Amino acid sequence: METLIEFFSFQDASIIAVVVGSILVTSSSAVVGTFTFLKKKALLGDAVAHAVLPGICLAFIVSGTKNPLILIVGAFITGWLSLVLIDFITAKTKLKEDTAIALVLSVFFGVGILMLTKIQHSGNAAQSGLDSFLFGNAAALIGADLLVFATVSAILLLVIGLLFKEMKILAFDPEYAKVIGLPVRSLELVLTSLTVLAVVTGIQAVGVVLMAAMLITPAAAARFWTQDTFKMVVIAGFLGAFSGLAGAFVSYSAPTMPTGPWIVMIISIIALVSFFVAPKRGIFSRNLHQRVLRHMIMDENLLKELYHIGEKDNSPFKERTIAAIMYERFFPEGQLISGLSRLRRKGFLVSKDGKWKFSQSGYEKGQRMVKLHRLWELYLTEYLKIAPDHVHEDAETIEHVITPELEARLEKMLSFPEKDPHQSQIPY
Repeated sequence: METLIEFFSFQDASIIAVVVGSILVTSSSAVVGTFTFLKKKALLGDAVAHAVLPGICLAFIVSGTKNPLILIVGAFITGWLSLVLIDFITAKTKLKEDTAIALVLSVFFGVGILMLTKIQHSGNAAQSGLDSFLFGNAAALIGADLLVFATVSAILLLVIGLLFKEMKILAFDPEYAKVIGLPVRSLELVLTSLTVLAVVTGIQAVGVVLMAAMLITPAAAARFWTQDTFKMVVIAGFLGAFSGLAGAFVSYSAPTMPTGPWIVMIISIIALVSFFVAPKRGIFSRNLHQRVLRHMIMDENLLKELYHIGEKDNSPFKERTIAAIMYERFFPEGQLISGLSRLRRKGFLVSKDGKWKFSQSGYEKGQRMVKLHRLWELYLTEYLKIAPDHVHEDAETIEHVITPELEARLEKMLSFPEKDPHQSQIPY
């Protein structure tokens, strides 16, 4: 607790530099990465992150200093060039985009490693710490770095804010963007430039190897929490900022722990948790929803078959054994018993001495399911001209999702029919 209080007191200027720098880099890259993620261009961030290394080395060779602004300019040039080459290879050859990305990534990174090795053996004392761009070194951030980070982050957020609507349309439907007259090619170049700028700014804190994770992972995590693009951008930015703050705290609490890798580790944990527990879109939630749907379909099928049995002997409220139900339609015995028990708890069935019969509400529910099934079969035969012996399977599926509004519309379209295509009575 004392460590936490001491950390957030921000009495040490170096702590402020690390915390603010990490938050600026992670939040701004997450915001830009959201649109890269939505365009399904996640691998481009990885390509750019590896392609900036030769630009950093070349900028150092030319300037002889580790001025962050100069290094960013060099990294931006080679990062942007890598994306141009990927587009060129994809457009002019038979290679697919993923192959072009792998080719450009490996070549640029290999050249960067060769140049970095050459610099390290050059005897230039100023090259000390240049290799930290491989894995990041947020603890080495200083005030001058913060000024550059703040300027670049402001540019990224400002451009995204001004072009949010256009970027949203471009991400989801570029063809529609062309139709309404948006400059699609120019917007793609802007997004490409923003992506490169976000990557080259963050490599000093997170590193070449891990920067792609900071570009894409917050957006991937945010996608599980919302379907609204604006909310997704905000959530991604917040998650990026939180991971930057938490990574800085871990590094402060345990000085031997590097900040950059911990930032990526924390956002990866957040993403993993989101994949499982996010409402509606999380794995647990989706599995639960699918289970509820399976139970609903099973229950409605049971009620429908009990109605069929009662329809045959004109005794809808007669008690039925499990064997009689399975004779009408086969159900796995375990699922059948579970379904009957659920329907009893819901008040649709009554059981006595191992036999089952309708309650009034259960009879009405079963009657409605049969009605929906037969209405849909009649609709398919009369309006879509499908043969009567080909409509049963489709009706078996659709009957479970027909709403009362659609039911009323079907009745009106079919003039409240009395019989289905098989001449069975449609119950009302």
